[in-house]
Amino acid sequence: MSPGSAHKTTLMDDAAFLQAFRSQQIAASDYNHRAHVRVAYLTLLELPFAAALAAMRDGIKALNASHGLVETPDRGYHETLTRAWLTLIHSAIRSRGRADTFEAFAVEHPHLLCRTCLRLFYSQSGMPPHSRYEWVEPDLTPLPS
Repeated sequence: MSPGSAHKTTLMDDAAFLQAFRSQQIAASDYNHRAHVRVAYLTLLELPFAAALAAMRDGIKALNASHGLVETPDRGYHETLTRAWLTLIHSAIRSRGRADTFEAFAVEHPHLLCRTCLRLFYSQSGMPPHSRYEWVEPDLTPLPS
């Protein structure tokens, strides 16, 4: 997808946004933390946790590849970050219920839009290099179960 043909993800409804993610039609510049949280939320509404994690893993890797991003020890898909965020989002859905739209969910859970939220669970050394490739439990406090 060329930069000029990028979807304006902020203007898309949730179904169109999820379809754009699944078909790798989101510009790299538009795939920020909020977009990650949005696709995770929408995926969790459709799938049980394990299936949602697999779909996120495959979808992020496919989107990265479509942007020409080469997976390295410092860039690309990160297993622990993805699973930890999915766990927090899943916990919010279970405790407060689903919202009519992602925007409504975001208003109810603004802490999930804070990129540094995982610092409550992981210390600076709590995500060693292998955490990119395999799940690492938090070293400060457990994630919600």
